[in-house]
Amino acid sequence: MTMTAAKFIGKEVRVVVDRPLGSRHPVHDFLYLLNYGYLEDVPAADGENQDAYILGVFEPVDEFVGVCIAVLHREDDVEDKLIVAPHNRSYSDEQILALTEFVESSFKAKVFR
Repeated sequence: MTMTAAKFIGKEVRVVVDRPLGSRHPVHDFLYLLNYGYLEDVPAADGENQDAYILGVFEPVDEFVGVCIAVLHREDDVEDKLIVAPHNRSYSDEQILALTEFVESSFKAKVFR
């Protein structure tokens, strides 16, 4: 897990959503079952902005402020994904893996807290 991603655990973050719930990936055409976006001006290991999944929000949104409850580390890729949820909302590691499976099943991912 990268130090950039780890420093956000337990912190409030603002996610700009560029792949809202129900949208399709522009290249791979899969359906986003969660809102997905990035932290503006926070570079990740891949040189892009730090990516984040938003759990617990059941409608498409443009942005979201919540708490980073975990980091999803891809052992076979260079980037980690933040897991962001509403304040006072928690998810088990198993729930996080199940909710992000629509993308992460293509990678070897682990949850870190």
